[in-house]
This record gives sequence, C-alpha cells and structure tokens, in this order.
Amino acid sequence: MAGTIASWLRIPALTSGAIAVVGSFLLYFKQNELIYPRNIPFDSRTEAGVPRPEQFGIEKYRDIRIQTPDGESLAAYYIKPSRSEPINKATILMFHGNAGNIGHRLPIAKALAETNRLNVLMLEYRGYGLSTGIPDEKGLNIDSQAGLDWIRNYGGGDGDEKAVDEGNGRGKTIIYAQSIGGAVAIQLAARNQASGDILGMVLENTFLSIKKMIPSAFPPARFLAPLCHQVWPSEETLPKVTDVPILFISGLKDEIVPPAHMAQLFAQCQARTKIWREIVNGDHNSSVTDPDYFRSIYQFISGEVLKGKN
Repeated sequence: MAGTIASWLRIPALTSGAIAVVGSFLLYFKQNELIYPRNIPFDSRTEAGVPRPEQFGIEKYRDIRIQTPDGESLAAYYIKPSRSEPINKATILMFHGNAGNIGHRLPIAKALAETNRLNVLMLEYRGYGLSTGIPDEKGLNIDSQAGLDWIRNYGGGDGDEKAVDEGNGRGKTIIYAQSIGGAVAIQLAARNQASGDILGMVLENTFLSIKKMIPSAFPPARFLAPLCHQVWPSEETLPKVTDVPILFISGLKDEIVPPAHMAQLFAQCQARTKIWREIVNGDHNSSVTDPDYFRSIYQFISGEVLKGKN
C-alpha cells in the first residue's frame, strides 16, 4: 500500500518546485492562486482528473455533495472499511493539502479506513476537484464546518440522509489533516471543541501561519509577507484547543514546511493530551509512506481517542 500511496502523491508533489520559482513575482497579485493551486495537475478540476475509489479497490463508498450555507456544493467521498464493518465509534474527517484533489488521496483514506475500522469523509474544498466556488481562508472555514455538520447529522453509518444510522458513533469525529489542511483543522477544532463531538485530531506537516511560511517557501518574497491576506494563524489558534487530544506527525526532511513549525506548534499546544511522532526521512509529501505512519495513527486513535468509549 505504501508504494501505491507514494506513486499517487507524486502528482501534488510536482507543484512545489514550479510554484516556488514564480512565487516571489506573483505573491502580491495572485495570492490565492499560489496558496490554493487547485488547477494543478492541469485536469484536477475535471471528471477525468478526479480518481475514483474503485480504481483503488474501494467498493464500499458513497459519492456525495454537501451544501454550504453560502451556496456552494462540495464534492466528497464517504469511505467505509471493506474487510469488516466499522467499529462505529467515530468518522474520520479528512482535510488534504493545497494541491490536487481528494481523488489523489484515496490511498490514504483507504489505509485510514482499513487500519482503524472507521468510516472516512473526504471533503473537497470549494474550488477544488468537482466542488463549486473559489477557495480562500473564509470559504475553507465555512467548508470545514459544513463537513463536520454533515457528520453530526449523517455520519456513523452509511452516510445516507434517508437512512441515518443511530449507532454509537453517529456524529463523533476524528480530524485528520495534512499541510494547509492542518490550518483548516485547527480553526475547526477551536470553534467546536465545546460540543464534545470532536474526539481527536491528527496534524501532519502543517505550519505556524502563511506569513511565516513565505520566507521558506518563497525566499525572494520574504519582504512581501506582511501583504499576505491569507493568514491561517495556527500558532495563535492552537493554544485555544485544550479539550481535543492531538497527534503531531512531523517529517524531519520536509522541504516545504520547516520542521521547526511543527515543533513550535507542539510546544505551544495546550491540549491535555498531545503526542509527538517524527518521520526521520519524511519530506512534505512522502511522510505518509513511512511504515510507522499509519501505525502511529492507529495507536493514537485506539489508545488515546477511542479508549473506553462505548
């Protein structure tokens, strides 16, 4: 499975170098296009360019659309473990990085579902894949809330709005997030932790803020950082998340997000339960292929998140 994941992750990985080359010239005028490169690869927003679950042997899934309060339609896959029934204690809500689409992350969703015996909701941000709209910070925060609310209403069973499952896991969520998805996840957890239905959060290779990312991602544009209007202030928001257990996974060879960003987020985190895992040879896109990656997530979910929950 690691080989399959590695081969498909080469697609979003191809964006990193090209974006860095032109970043310093376009940051001021084309911030959203740089931060949310939803059209790379070139066919990422077409039916043909969004891989389907059956291409990866995923048979138990639903292709759904989630409506947002401001009128956008978000594409999503609701994946169920194929080899056994889900343990029905929670649904994993998955937020991906800033390039490609949810189809490119299907091997990851499959591994999460099978390893943990949990359903997975793969949410496609506005303007990505087959979702409508144009991405920006405000919009992605609306999208993440729509995804969480969908799980609250329909998660835990087949994800069928006409046949809602009333099992133990209905409405409970574990957030899994990579890169900019981590910033989305942190904002969502801070807004919703009082509800008690976010049981845990996994953050992989995310950053302190967009402004603090610019000097490393686009060195020539470091003096333009104050002009960035897409902020994603994770370092300010994360300390507010105190009631949600958090697993931090850091690839120590990350060439996009400096590993120091993850280390600082971990140090600033005030959650009662926080766990640190390093992927020694992991870079920004390959950390997920490490043999210990999904094992660490399983240990976190089974040992810290779902332990003792009926």
